[in-house]
Amino acid sequence: MSVPVLQSTISFGGVSFDPLVWSEPLMWVVLAAFLGSAVVSRYDRERARLVAVAGWVAFGAFWLVLIPHFTLTQKSLIEGVGSLAAVPLSVWAGYQLYQGRDSLFVLTRAVGLMGLVYVPFLTIGPLRQALVESVTDQTAFLLSLFGFDPLVVDGFSYQGIEITEKPYPYESTFWFEGNSRPITYNILLACTGMGSISIFAGAILAVDAPWRRRLRALALTVSVIYVLNLFRNVFIAVSFGYQRMQILPGLIMTVFGIEDPQMVSYYVADRILAQTGSVVVLVGITYFLVRELPEITVLVEDLLYLVTGTEYDLAAAFDAGTESEDVATPGDD
Repeated sequence: MSVPVLQSTISFGGVSFDPLVWSEPLMWVVLAAFLGSAVVSRYDRERARLVAVAGWVAFGAFWLVLIPHFTLTQKSLIEGVGSLAAVPLSVWAGYQLYQGRDSLFVLTRAVGLMGLVYVPFLTIGPLRQALVESVTDQTAFLLSLFGFDPLVVDGFSYQGIEITEKPYPYESTFWFEGNSRPITYNILLACTGMGSISIFAGAILAVDAPWRRRLRALALTVSVIYVLNLFRNVFIAVSFGYQRMQILPGLIMTVFGIEDPQMVSYYVADRILAQTGSVVVLVGITYFLVRELPEITVLVEDLLYLVTGTEYDLAAAFDAGTESEDVATPGDD
């Protein structure tokens, strides 16, 4: 197996394990299975079903090996819980598809397209560098508009001081003068918004709707996510770099298992506030898409069914809501 760009080795009981090393081949298996099933379904639906089911099982294994990475290395409660929940949900989706829930072919195709959008940025160095450095420059520009002007540096060290947790030597690190040591905030691929963009891009492109409406929804969604992500980076850079979020430092250090008090602002700003806000924004964007691209309800309904076990008819619910808005009420002119 190849060594990933960013390593995440975890040691327990004398045994070392790097989730990212194992997740990479599983990622390719999932991508091949989901996209392959979309192609095969044009000619042989039952064979495509078996390929897709295998892909969902592999998808569950993919999230299983990433649980230690998100919980122990990234110390992200939201991502950790999400990856943990994704394991049984993936297997359950495969089982439901095997049992004949054909609407899950759309979700299968959507996840494959999500990977098709995201994986090039993950695996092609020049493409990833161009995106990361562009987002860094735009974040720096916004910081300057708000009256902040931190230094942006490249490499793995600056002035003889190592830049921690930096996976590639791009010009993508904001350098702040801290208290006990300089504070560095690295813009990574995860900070570009490409993950969220790929999720919605895959969903929009997978549904059966006129291309004009799909492209309009895609343009609006990508624009909103990209701009909001830049402001997210600004918020974290200011909060962390200038130590604006030193809230309950003792408790935060204990909960997240950190030793440097300067990291408290980062974990409060990113792991708690920014990630929670991102979930709210993604729900809001989903609501917008359901209104603007009703065909996407098949994906939302399937996801709700997988989570709750209850069937939903969102199209009827939104139609009813629209009709009620048109009904005059007492006092209307």
